Amino acid sequence: MTDVDVVVVGAGLAGLTAARQLRSAGRTVRVLEARNRVAGRNLGGALANGVPVELGGQWIGTTQTEILALVAELGLTTFPTYDTGDAVTLYRGTRTRYGDASFGLSETAAVEVGRLQAELEALAETVSLSTPWTSPAAAELDRRTVDEWLRANTGDAEVLAFWDAVVPALFSAQPAELSLLHFLFYVKSAGMLDILVGVTGGAQELRVVGGTHQISERLAAELGDEIVALDAPVHAIAQDTHGVRVTCASGVITAERVIVAIPPALAGRLRYDPALPASRDGLTQQMPMGSVIKIQVAYPTPFWRAAGLSGFAFNLDGALSVTMDNSPPDGSCGVLVGFFEGAHARNAGTWSVEKRRAAAVSELTELFGPAAAEPIDYVERDWMAEEYTRGCYGGRLGAGVWTQYGAALSEPVGRIHWAGAETAAIWNGYMDGAVRSGHRAATEVLTCLDS
Repeated sequence: MTDVDVVVVGAGLAGLTAARQLRSAGRTVRVLEARNRVAGRNLGGALANGVPVELGGQWIGTTQTEILALVAELGLTTFPTYDTGDAVTLYRGTRTRYGDASFGLSETAAVEVGRLQAELEALAETVSLSTPWTSPAAAELDRRTVDEWLRANTGDAEVLAFWDAVVPALFSAQPAELSLLHFLFYVKSAGMLDILVGVTGGAQELRVVGGTHQISERLAAELGDEIVALDAPVHAIAQDTHGVRVTCASGVITAERVIVAIPPALAGRLRYDPALPASRDGLTQQMPMGSVIKIQVAYPTPFWRAAGLSGFAFNLDGALSVTMDNSPPDGSCGVLVGFFEGAHARNAGTWSVEKRRAAAVSELTELFGPAAAEPIDYVERDWMAEEYTRGCYGGRLGAGVWTQYGAALSEPVGRIHWAGAETAAIWNGYMDGAVRSGHRAATEVLTCLDS
């Protein structure tokens, strides 16, 4: 006799979604969360004036149907990201203001970026979302990095600088750190590049009033404290013909099945008995998390709006690659959100908070003018320093990993099932993908329990 039918490791969106579905099907569940809070890579914070800001994942696109349905079901509401006015790009010291689709690039560079985008999207169409490693030319696409492909297809320095900013903005990793196959799979899973980088009509279109962390908090409240255990890091998972034994900080829990709903890099740090197959172990050794520090810089007003700017900026020169308007819906103060990503994040992670603040404010001043030099608050989150995250936005696959180890990403190992945004075929790496993965894993488990 087991303690519960299913143990879920991790109380982020994937784990809580899976637990909720299992409970709805009449199964007993225990959710074990290492942190002293739920919500994983979603995290709420606040400015000194009390205005809430989001320190983790926050945006939702209108094609992200699963997370939108869950938001509505839980009684939360969304509002549009501010996207009125011109954007700004900084390249080689020149600040360009634009209101078209050029990204502020020179005419020749914009045309070249469009050509490369079309070629990349044509390649992405050939990739299988369910089994990327079986795609036509998978071996060739997987042995090349994104950087290799870009430099083989253009010699335009401005174009390469653009992609060197866009790729880290999506993956928190450098183009040389990513398999081309992984990049193409990710692009297709979201519906192509314009959606990934876009605000209105794109992945950054909507925000949740009060913050996305509330989604997990409401899911956990539904399940109750008797099901969701905090401060319960899992150390080991053992399985045999009778079931699983999950060892956590508070003891041992037995179950029929276990869903591990944490990033592969963290799942690989647990002890397994018997040991995981070499393919699964190899995967977790080669799927590191991205590198990112998210910052929020507050001002008395969103002054850029009065100047006809949207707050969106690409900085091809500095460490703060991307910024957006992150002001509260009532506009009671102005907030610019920005990111140190990839190599910039790893470098900035060695600085003091004061140095990062000074660097961010300096770059924002270059982008938005003298008013940006006088912030009223600065809040940041270094996700690389999070013990139970070790980076964001998600795990990445380098050259050769998809074709050698990709089949192990979501394939159950005996009684162990895997969930998490990294395992999703649609909206991989996003909150929507996390929810989809939770449903998939719960359905797998229910099928096994009912057979």
